[in-house]
Amino acid sequence: MTRPPSRRLLALALASAIAMPALAQTTEPAPAAPAAALRGNQAFTATDIRIDGLQRISAGTVLTYLPIERGDTVTQSGVVESIRALYKTGFFEDVRLDRQGDILVVTVTERPAINKLTLTGNKDIKTDDLLKGLKDIGLAEGETFDRLSLDRVTQELVRQYNNRGKYNVEITPTVSQLDRNRVDVTIAVKEGKAAKIRHVNVVGAEKFPTEDLLDSWESKETSWLSWYRRDDQYSKEKLSGDIERLNSYYLDRGYVDFSIDSTQVSISPDKRDMFITAGITEGERYTISDVKVTGDTVLPKEEIEKLVIVRKDQTFSRVLLELTSDSITATLGNIGHAFAQVNPIPTIDRENRTVAINLQVVPGPRVNVRRIVFKGNTRTSDEVLRREMRQFEGSWFSQVAVDRSRVRLRRLGYFETVEVETPAVPGTNDQVDVVFNVKETTSGSFVFGLGYSQLSGLTTSIQLSQNNFLGGGNRVSVEAQRSDYLQRYSFSFMNPFFTDEGMSLGYNLWWREFDYSDFNTAQYSTTSAAAQGVLGLPITENDTVSLLFGIDSNEILTFGGSTPRSIIDYIDAVGQRTFHAWRTELGWARDTRNDYFMPTGGTYQRIWTEIALPGSTVEYYKLNYEFSKYWSLSPSFVLNTRAELGYGDSYGSDKVRYICLANGSDPQIPGQPPSSGNAGSDSSCADGGTLHRTLVANGLPFFENFYAGGVRSVRGFRDNTLGPRSEVIAGFRGQPLGGSLKTTGSVELVFPKLFDSNAARVSAFFDFGNVFDGVDNFETSELRASTGVALLWRAPVGPISISYAFPLRKQDGDELERLQFTFGGAF
Repeated sequence: MTRPPSRRLLALALASAIAMPALAQTTEPAPAAPAAALRGNQAFTATDIRIDGLQRISAGTVLTYLPIERGDTVTQSGVVESIRALYKTGFFEDVRLDRQGDILVVTVTERPAINKLTLTGNKDIKTDDLLKGLKDIGLAEGETFDRLSLDRVTQELVRQYNNRGKYNVEITPTVSQLDRNRVDVTIAVKEGKAAKIRHVNVVGAEKFPTEDLLDSWESKETSWLSWYRRDDQYSKEKLSGDIERLNSYYLDRGYVDFSIDSTQVSISPDKRDMFITAGITEGERYTISDVKVTGDTVLPKEEIEKLVIVRKDQTFSRVLLELTSDSITATLGNIGHAFAQVNPIPTIDRENRTVAINLQVVPGPRVNVRRIVFKGNTRTSDEVLRREMRQFEGSWFSQVAVDRSRVRLRRLGYFETVEVETPAVPGTNDQVDVVFNVKETTSGSFVFGLGYSQLSGLTTSIQLSQNNFLGGGNRVSVEAQRSDYLQRYSFSFMNPFFTDEGMSLGYNLWWREFDYSDFNTAQYSTTSAAAQGVLGLPITENDTVSLLFGIDSNEILTFGGSTPRSIIDYIDAVGQRTFHAWRTELGWARDTRNDYFMPTGGTYQRIWTEIALPGSTVEYYKLNYEFSKYWSLSPSFVLNTRAELGYGDSYGSDKVRYICLANGSDPQIPGQPPSSGNAGSDSSCADGGTLHRTLVANGLPFFENFYAGGVRSVRGFRDNTLGPRSEVIAGFRGQPLGGSLKTTGSVELVFPKLFDSNAARVSAFFDFGNVFDGVDNFETSELRASTGVALLWRAPVGPISISYAFPLRKQDGDELERLQFTFGGAF
């Protein structure tokens, strides 16, 4: 799809359209002075100068541009020069100089001012970009109107649309006269439909099939997918790039003598169909007879030669030659030679069809970094950016360090774009400045949010968050959230640079009520609160260890007749409904991704263990592992492979409780705690009672189980419904209980270039996984799998996720949900 030009390019194009006529206007002879001005070419001394015909322009402005001043001698050549000077200003349609006695009279007719400039019908070129381009060349509201400029701009717009394959375009400018010497200018655009490429032919191709030659072209013959991809629309710029790709195709395969003899583009009489023909001469394939490295290599020559990937007797390949040159210059750049060059000098032997390559290394001076400068950070302090730097002032320039610094700034999430420039210091050849140009994005918000998902229903939230609090890089968040199953209030603070070495320190406080009965899981609810401290320490450039310590309380409420028996028995075995825990988490993470929002390369791994320490109501641990790797297959395809594993269990002594019958009474009512008279500490019952049941609480607590299914794990299955289920209750099917072992994964092909915006992406996925009640119950035959497509859009109201999945591996009783979505700031 042809992209609209940038504002700068559009302004340059429009400016060039009027540059030549403007030049002609300033250099062509001005109208001759009337005879009344100087009779018989007699000069005179101007005792005064009078300006007639002015409406908007002041007399002082005219006198500023007029070469003649009061008291000067007026000659014929002076009159001609004056008329030319006033025409050159562009303010006037007519200029005349007369003489009344010794008074020089300048009579002008002003050009009208543009009252309103309107564009209609333009879709391919955005109105804002077009108006900005017109303003840059003076065609804007409030400016002086120039008919010649308007005509030239009209011609340039026709050319711009023709370059986009729209040959039926009609540009109709209309000028409406108003009072007080003003005009309204309307440019009506009728774009028409773009001409479609019906046929592309390469004449002279014998070595390779035409289909292979055209495979990488952007200009494609029209097909059933062209309505979406728009690859059948002709563009001169696209064709130029395609011709260069054709040239590269042959040079990368050894055809040194390859040439493009002609390129013809023809159009049908109705201007709807395009036909492209390229005539080529392939030549013969060449091999490499010798490769050597010469020049000042700085490093030992043997080290530079190890970077050479072209070898003797290989088929000549320009791309391998370029990769070799880039590798050598990058290596030299990392030790300070920022302007190093490698000049491949080929010696062609056409008789033997060989090429000898001489890689001439020109290192240039070793460059020192004078200053590191940040531009565009209006909110974020320089200190926050500077602590992410891996290139330092006063040290040798290193391209790797500069690139790494740029990646670290992008991963902060504070900036929409980060660009780097390395201008040379004026007057020196061994110093540069490193300039980081950033465009800040919204890093904080006060949001009243509304969201909806199939799982949680309507969600409302109020959140005050700032990821870059007061520009110091600290993260602060206060939140209140409510949905069908959740009430949550939280506060968190994180200082990512508590110490200069990069140690982070933060804390979390939260309280919540969670109703699992609306969460597609077992029927119970919790009221919990926690206070936590978090410590992080970077150990390498990409590796971080973290430690969390906190205390939390979790009160469980069950529902008689609907809560599964296993949950009630667990609570009865513990002997209380409120669970207290001294909790700690220890983790390690490695992150090499190249972007905060939409990575196209790199890996993310995290391993952490969570332990309820001795002294907690129940003692248990959880082990977790997350893995995600991004593979950039091409600019249009990114492959993401993900996996998540989790396992939990108890440690220490099991909680055991005995339920007895006393004096022949009925057993205790399910869901009610046993009285002290009906429970014993061992198998012997008090008062001669009879042992009825033994309750044991072991393994991972039910409220810490893992869940699977839904938009965040295995799409196509209802959220949290995979895995073990309870017994049938009140005639209804068993309720999902989760499990102590989780195994899920995904392979996702992302199309990052499908939209012009980086805020949206489409992907095709394959998900698999399930949860199990312990390792012993794991069976590969129980894994579920699905495939489908997904859309993720970071909209202004919050992220929107939509997926449509087809379950590939399922069993009777699984709860399916093909279309799944969430939207709103809470998700």
